[in-house]
Amino acid sequence: MVSSDKDPREDVLQAWYMDDSDEDQRLPHHKEPKEFASLDQLAELGVLSWKLDADNHENDPELKKIREERGYTYMDVCEVCPEKLPNYEQKIKSFFEEHLHTDEEIRFCAAGSGYFDVRDRNEAWIRVWVKKGGMIILPAGIYHRFTLDESNYIKALRFFVGEPVWTPYNRPNDHLPARQQYVKDFVEKDVSNHAVDAAA
Repeated sequence: MVSSDKDPREDVLQAWYMDDSDEDQRLPHHKEPKEFASLDQLAELGVLSWKLDADNHENDPELKKIREERGYTYMDVCEVCPEKLPNYEQKIKSFFEEHLHTDEEIRFCAAGSGYFDVRDRNEAWIRVWVKKGGMIILPAGIYHRFTLDESNYIKALRFFVGEPVWTPYNRPNDHLPARQQYVKDFVEKDVSNHAVDAAA
């Protein structure tokens, strides 16, 4: 009998701790043995995720609800592949530079797949594999980077509150208010919670 406990998001989102290899960034870069990270662990870092209907996203009531609740008034489509993206090699390199944004980064994978790498509280890289139907929100101020996987293609819907600002701030940019707020909300918060637990 198949267990019904599985989170449906796991069909379209997987996460694991990365190795330290300098091999092709598009490879999975699993540790040996493999060390997976749960979607709950990602949520503790402020990274939110959903499984949505990629084939009917124009009419998906859940996506409509998310957009309304979070105030995402802007949307566009970005296809990342050698044939569709101008200055592809340069863009891919810039996407893979560790950076942060001063606003949320919202990506819904309508086709293809790609890797969003995020730092955990101990500065280790967690690789988040987002596939068709997966939607991910990276909070403002989190250090991260993006790369395609070996399929070399993703079609992503991008959302934004108001007029979009895609400015990346390459690390280090710890002085930015968005970074300081992120550290306060998600890094120091956990440290203080552990201190309370230890004292109990």
